[in-house]
Amino acid sequence: MAENARHHNPRSISMSKSLMFFGISLILNAMGNVLTLVTASHIKPAFSGSAYWTAAEANLGQALLGNNSLVLFWAFLVLGMLISFLNALLMKKLDWHRVVGNFLFMLPFSIFIQWFSNIFNQIMPNANSVAATVLYTVINFIGVGFIAVAISIYQRVNLVLHPADDLMQILRFKYFHGSAFKAMWASYIPPTIFAIIAFVITFPNLYNFGLGTIFAFLFQGGITGIADKYVFKNLKHQAIDVGN
Repeated sequence: MAENARHHNPRSISMSKSLMFFGISLILNAMGNVLTLVTASHIKPAFSGSAYWTAAEANLGQALLGNNSLVLFWAFLVLGMLISFLNALLMKKLDWHRVVGNFLFMLPFSIFIQWFSNIFNQIMPNANSVAATVLYTVINFIGVGFIAVAISIYQRVNLVLHPADDLMQILRFKYFHGSAFKAMWASYIPPTIFAIIAFVITFPNLYNFGLGTIFAFLFQGGITGIADKYVFKNLKHQAIDVGN
């Protein structure tokens, strides 16, 4: 699979099914990201954290743009597009169709992030008891699971990708012989750089990193690999192209 996945292979499912799977994964991903962010911010003192990319982008967005009502939208959109051009470097070619596809993913994704954030921040109060803290921590981990499953679905559909997941897919099939686990870890280098920059700007504050971040770092790639086998298990990787 890994060797063959380097080359462009034909699609085996219809466009209507592709769009259906993509829509499911887009909503699942945005919801998972926001669940990790909201639960992380509503546990006092903060310890749960959010998914790794989510935490890094949210921190850098707040460091550069302040804590305004649209910070998540702009942070996820702009930083996501920066990763799109990193992907072009790794593939050794600038494919404008791919870059536009990344943007077409990021625009509704960023809107969903902001929308879900507004909803969940209103309906989820601060955790003021041990039971609520445990519940929010479980929801945080579930959010990470949603993200991992969503990544599995839309990577296999491969219509348009989040640039971070496009990065993971390039690393997975071009450099790591199909291993989702190794590729996920390698793809964490850019958000680590984002987090370091945010930490330097806002020192000594760094938000949204914690137990959930560690959980995502250790297990998100593995959950994606498991979802490849068991979530919509008849859905195979479509039209993969990671360059030469």
